[in-house]
Amino acid sequence: MRKIFIINGGQHFAHSGGAFNETLTNWTAAYLQQNNFEVRITDINNPFDAFDEAENFKWADVVIYHTPIWWFQVPNLFKKYIDEVFTAGHQNGIYANDGRSRTNPEINYGTGGLMHGKQYMVTSTWNAPDTAFTLEGEFFDQRSVDDGVLFGFHKMNQFTGMKRIDGFHFHDLEKNATPERIENYRIQYLTHLENKFQTVNTQNHENLSHSNA
Repeated sequence: MRKIFIINGGQHFAHSGGAFNETLTNWTAAYLQQNNFEVRITDINNPFDAFDEAENFKWADVVIYHTPIWWFQVPNLFKKYIDEVFTAGHQNGIYANDGRSRTNPEINYGTGGLMHGKQYMVTSTWNAPDTAFTLEGEFFDQRSVDDGVLFGFHKMNQFTGMKRIDGFHFHDLEKNATPERIENYRIQYLTHLENKFQTVNTQNHENLSHSNA
């Protein structure tokens, strides 16, 4: 799987300039390009054509989303992007329908996606420290980012047929964003990419081997 579509969801708004997600997008693109992946990038702050963006989803083997979390959701412009692009992808490569039949509408909801064989990964950036998710009595009740705030985001991608690659979450980026922490995060994240995309390459090689057998 060599084609990677990166979406920078770091909206410019009020005191949030989206600088870290832009940096993160650059880290991701540089790593992938250095390892001979084909890369396309969309910044949700720029004007876009929804049908052109749907073509990027159809082109990609893997979609990587970079998003901050605002009020426990993705930014409003990123949500608008998703709404418009996925609508443009209705019966156009992203999803056909909700998967149910009129003869038995009680079952199979969420199985009408058209992006089977593709994968996605999401990173999120937070003011909240990681301990807000892990310590007893802290704000998120020991519920992880993926099983809590991003649960619906993961279901959205499952609805299209895509499979999840484990993501990476960056914490405490307002009160404690020291140069040392950012550099440590960079090293950890690049290691994460190496681990995950070596796996992607291995799976792709195995698929090619089976198809040529």
